[in-house]
Amino acid sequence: MDLNKLLQATGFEWDDGNIDKNRVKHGVSPAECEQIFFNQPLVVADDVLHSAHENRYYALGRTNLNRPLFVVFTLREGLIRVISARDMSSKERRAYRQHETE
Repeated sequence: MDLNKLLQATGFEWDDGNIDKNRVKHGVSPAECEQIFFNQPLVVADDVLHSAHENRYYALGRTNLNRPLFVVFTLREGLIRVISARDMSSKERRAYRQHETE
């Protein structure tokens, strides 16, 4: 991912299609999704398998209350649009911990 695009994002895009989906499915609020983008470390990578129609990315990060989340998102017109968010798996937590010590 070109991190400059992420750094230039000016906000988040929430609408009826994604505002409550992650809270209902995984108990993750929109505020928690947003928080990980402001806390360090933030690990971001291309989601090549799901980028057929638009570039998608995934992020590993922590909320303000230290909850480890896995978030799939895209960038649309300078806004971050969260597609999916859930707690990190044990494998993802191990990978994230490697970045915490760097």
